[in-house]
Amino acid sequence: QVQLVESGGGLVQAGGSLRLSCAASGSIVSIGDMGWYRRASGKQRDLVATIATGGSTNYADSVKGRFTISRDNAKNTVYLQMNSLKPGDTAVYYCKAKIVPARSSWEYAYWGQGTQVTVSS
Repeated sequence: QVQLVESGGGLVQAGGSLRLSCAASGSIVSIGDMGWYRRASGKQRDLVATIATGGSTNYADSVKGRFTISRDNAKNTVYLQMNSLKPGDTAVYYCKAKIVPARSSWEYAYWGQGTQVTVSS
């Protein structure tokens, strides 16, 4: 049974920083691309950043230069370092990972339950 668990969310003032973590656990054969998405209240879920197995990254324009995505393949964990936070960053942040579970040869997309990030002005 594969699951993703996010941590590190919280309340910060504008200009502050947070570091989110997302760990995959369970019976896993391999993990491909990983990423972070966010959903502000009343809005759709948008891509924040992605990182491929080899380390290539992609960022939404709104977070470029402020957020950094990284991963530790040995720990099946992806991170999101968020600096210079703005009130517009307030949202629930979700982790996504493409995973081949045990007893399978097919890659599936898995989602975490989300962690709240609130930035006050």
